Amino acid sequence: MAFQGSLRELPLPDVIQLVAVSGKTGAFALKNGTDSGRIFLRRGQIVHATAGSLVGEQAVYELARWSQGDFNFTPEAETELVSIEKSNTNLLMEAARQIDEWRILSKKIGSTRMIPVFAPQASRVSVSFTPPEWAVITKVDERRSIDEIAAGLGLGAFEVCKVIYGLLTSGVLALHEDLRHLPIERLRETTAGEQAAMADQIHRTAQSLLVGSEWAADLDAALRLCRAEMEAGRGTDGILDLVRSEEKLVSAHAGPHQAKTFLERVAAILKAG
Repeated sequence: MAFQGSLRELPLPDVIQLVAVSGKTGAFALKNGTDSGRIFLRRGQIVHATAGSLVGEQAVYELARWSQGDFNFTPEAETELVSIEKSNTNLLMEAARQIDEWRILSKKIGSTRMIPVFAPQASRVSVSFTPPEWAVITKVDERRSIDEIAAGLGLGAFEVCKVIYGLLTSGVLALHEDLRHLPIERLRETTAGEQAAMADQIHRTAQSLLVGSEWAADLDAALRLCRAEMEAGRGTDGILDLVRSEEKLVSAHAGPHQAKTFLERVAAILKAG
């Protein structure tokens, strides 16, 4: 019989272990906002996975970082493709390690939608680059986001973030926010009252993605700063600063996919006015 549920209530590694221990053959279909993925098991062993443009192990690691979304397991669904050789134990141990490592990376990298740019002092930095660093640097045009660079290199965003973290630390790169997809012109046309309502909606959206009280104080602080800017007549800047601050919090504590979901919902709020 089919097995389905929410990743918020049951993390993917736990779901996989539940199904794998019974030695079942079948496929997981996963959905998180506009993102989707699939994981195929053969007699309990993961043999193939996809997540966007990612295939194999990288797809499993990407999907394991999802803390929200839905899954559906269809028994007996099979594939002839084999893109994974590692055991389930090794795969899930590596996924857990990457989840822990992302918490460190997120201290410098607020979101995979941020845009790497060359730091002002980059020309004065004397460093030798590794091949992975050169590969990332050649893709930096101060317009592409981390996600777009990763897609261009055929890598997962996590792998690219590890490289960028080192380049940020050495002073070669800096990061800019990417708000290109937000309807900023629509925001500028709204009244002060409409902007106040938008700010409250944006704040509630962030709260819904960060379930628990651990981050409530940080979220509330961001909203207070936004309201202060509004009172000073800088409503548009206040909302954009609120979006930046709360997206960083969502990304740091819930992962990049949740941050992407946050921005999608923010765009809908701004469009609705």
